[in-house]
Amino acid sequence: MANHTFPDGFLDNLTSEPGFDKENFINAHASESSPTSIRLNPFKASNIKTDTRVPWCAEGFYLNERPSFTFDPLFHAGVYYVQEASSMFISHILYSIRNSDTDPLRVLDLCAAPGGKSTLLNSALQNTDLLVANEIIKTRVPILMDNLNRWGTSNTIVTNNDPRDFAALKDFFDVVLVDAPCSGSGMFRKDPDAMNEWSEANVKLCHQRQERILADIYPALAEDGYLIYSTCSYSHQENEDILDWLCSTFDMESIRIPLQDDWGVVESQSAGAKAWGYRFYPGKVKGEGLFAACLRKRKNSGQSNYKSNAQQKLSAKELDIVKTYVHNADDFYFFKVNDDWLAINREHKESLNALHRHLYIKKSGVRIGKLAGNDLIPDHELALSNIINKDAVLVTDLTKDQAIQYLRRDNIDINPTGKGWSLMSYEGLALGWAKLLPNRVNNYYPKEIRIFSQKPE
Repeated sequence: MANHTFPDGFLDNLTSEPGFDKENFINAHASESSPTSIRLNPFKASNIKTDTRVPWCAEGFYLNERPSFTFDPLFHAGVYYVQEASSMFISHILYSIRNSDTDPLRVLDLCAAPGGKSTLLNSALQNTDLLVANEIIKTRVPILMDNLNRWGTSNTIVTNNDPRDFAALKDFFDVVLVDAPCSGSGMFRKDPDAMNEWSEANVKLCHQRQERILADIYPALAEDGYLIYSTCSYSHQENEDILDWLCSTFDMESIRIPLQDDWGVVESQSAGAKAWGYRFYPGKVKGEGLFAACLRKRKNSGQSNYKSNAQQKLSAKELDIVKTYVHNADDFYFFKVNDDWLAINREHKESLNALHRHLYIKKSGVRIGKLAGNDLIPDHELALSNIINKDAVLVTDLTKDQAIQYLRRDNIDINPTGKGWSLMSYEGLALGWAKLLPNRVNNYYPKEIRIFSQKPE
């Protein structure tokens, strides 16, 4: 990539930014391709081979070459997530601010789609912690749900709301991540088309949008709670200037995050409040452009009472049937949405009720399925979840070729050894459901997420 392909004025604007090395930056964009990195799912063990570890994330690894993820059944089983390495730094921030004796956390990922940072946060949380993954844009919610379904955890709620809708939940969240919409300059190497959209006017517009989003979500952050702020921009208007605005407008306290020198991360401070920020430059780190920071809220916003005695009247007979499909069923709160049975960790019942009163919820915990008489019609979420009781279901092991047939929603070339609903599995990891009949196999892999490609990329 030659120098002149950068937008007019872009490099000149970066000259005064902390840690910016113009020659190194240009060379990284001209001669280096974007590294491929994945992050393993700590809740799904596998024998997947990894290469070099991402230094700031225990589950993150660089791959020496980019495989065809579409044609890897382990990807569809949720064994790993393909994620840009720099963005994995968010987990290092969360681990840095959390004490081992901290009470269970309620965490919000405000701008969550497609789900990389939500699954990243989820990996650092316990079942007693709650993750709310919100996506503002309705059309982006399905991919967020799909990725969280693959991750398999039951302590997650997905919402589709504008940031201002959270204002009613005063002091509710202990940690809020705002991976803010930005001008995107940090993605120039990975996505050269982003250059065509960059302008100084767009940087200013993004700064204004970031302030509005942060002001809207501020009341929902608890006193002494942490705001993690990130962008994929190099512009100080969207980064250090935002930190100064947060500190002066809301009297927030900057939190310094520990670094290791060999990481290549540039530590910066804002001009006014001297708030700490962390800059990632291609050429200095093995990753793309990122800015991240962490601040603590000093004041409360007038905490509300979120306790609720709301309780559905459920058929004990039906509940007993549903519970047989869930491992350690007594640890869960079961409820119904229309005809669907769902389960979420028992600790999150009151939080779920509070969120339900104020937000548009798209996913809660794990969708178990529907009952037809005494039989369960199992949901895809149950298949991929970590709560499924595999002793209660038939399991069919597939070869890689058979797994690809299944993921295409094609006819599967197998001889069924049982009948009825079966969990289709590859290397011990569930992919979804099929129904085994005497003379055929009905493939129930969701058609909207099936493999459409005809051959490996």
